[in-house]
Amino acid sequence: MSSSETEPASATRINLSPATDSGVFSAGVREDTARLTSSLLQDDMAKHHVFFNDEGFHSATPEQVKGAYSRNQSYQRPAMPADQGVVQSMRDVDGFQAGMGKEKNYSNYLAFFQGEIGVKGVGDVLREYLFAGDERAEKMLCRLFGGLIHPFIHLSFGLEFNQPAIVAQGLAQAAVHDDWLGRAFFLPAEKMSAGVGVTGKKSLLELLNECRADKALTESVKWADSNKIKDGVMTRAPEQMIKYAAQFTVSEDQVEERLVDMINTVVYYTSAAQRPTREMRLDFFFIHCVNSSIFFSKIINLPYLDQRSKLRLMEWKGRIDLLMYVSRGSPDLLLDEVAKYPIKEDWPQIFGRAVSHGTDDGHLAKLARAVAHGQRVCQGFENKHQMPINGDMWLRIGNIAVDSTVEEGERGMWVRSTGFDEAWEPQERAHM
Repeated sequence: MSSSETEPASATRINLSPATDSGVFSAGVREDTARLTSSLLQDDMAKHHVFFNDEGFHSATPEQVKGAYSRNQSYQRPAMPADQGVVQSMRDVDGFQAGMGKEKNYSNYLAFFQGEIGVKGVGDVLREYLFAGDERAEKMLCRLFGGLIHPFIHLSFGLEFNQPAIVAQGLAQAAVHDDWLGRAFFLPAEKMSAGVGVTGKKSLLELLNECRADKALTESVKWADSNKIKDGVMTRAPEQMIKYAAQFTVSEDQVEERLVDMINTVVYYTSAAQRPTREMRLDFFFIHCVNSSIFFSKIINLPYLDQRSKLRLMEWKGRIDLLMYVSRGSPDLLLDEVAKYPIKEDWPQIFGRAVSHGTDDGHLAKLARAVAHGQRVCQGFENKHQMPINGDMWLRIGNIAVDSTVEEGERGMWVRSTGFDEAWEPQERAHM
């Protein structure tokens, strides 16, 4: 075994250990798979601009991980070398903020955050650059939830699997996204809610149902909108959207209850957004809300984050979940379609199909893991809170996930913007 394989995880070195870094939900990770995944992620960090690769955390074989990496590597942009002068300038607040929102600076921010984490550690860097409450941190937090919440997802993989280098990538990715959604949505909603950690009077499920009943919201998005959040909801009904989002709040004594509520609600609308005359499909945008829900089981237990920061992240996540649902046309939710779906395979078989999918870029594997994790978290709460997803419905959704993503002819793996008739027509090209 080479010295690089035994070098511990750091701001510049990725090293996954099955014993200590298997995450909040694992189907079992092989030692050889962990070694290969570490090597590939290290290679990715050195060679590519911004990229996701988390296959291998789902009981995959080394061959499956290598195949997935090779498929995805073909369309990655090469990394640009860091400009050390720019990296040095980022130590000044004005210099740091001057480069934000510019994707050409990804490598510079990556080098900067690797240096900061190497000296200060992950906890201090998160407190300083995301949760300090100053202008720089607020701009970073707004960007963390941009880009279909991919920066948050990437950062959270680093947190879940104890990989400081992936945390640095997530922070760098956030820095080069725009912050318009934070300024237009998250911060106004937080202000309307009277701050962070106010006791919530309504669950996410209740707020979802209220959004579904509000005509101003359901009619705020058009199929022709180029960006259905920016050009749709936040142009035609911003006040209404912010009003509902502001009502999702989480106090310190509501964390466990709200975690269950959030996971169950996003799995509910992701799985039940169906058309009775069509084959079961899952919405590409909705699955990101499910895939990002799993990380809160780790986040709420991080010893180096204060309670206010944890509550704030949870509140922002619930608010983007509501916005995402409305932005896809507020689809009808047909729970009976889920409840009657046949169970043909159990979780090990579902995981096996997910990681061996011929063209999946990681979304399906993440989805299967997140749904299985949701089942574990929500058990014990389902009857008490009358949650829409309960009992064996979790396993039914796992079967829907792997069955509906079999590509046939011109049909892709996912439907996009499921609330619109056009999204279900294979000849139509969906808009963002």
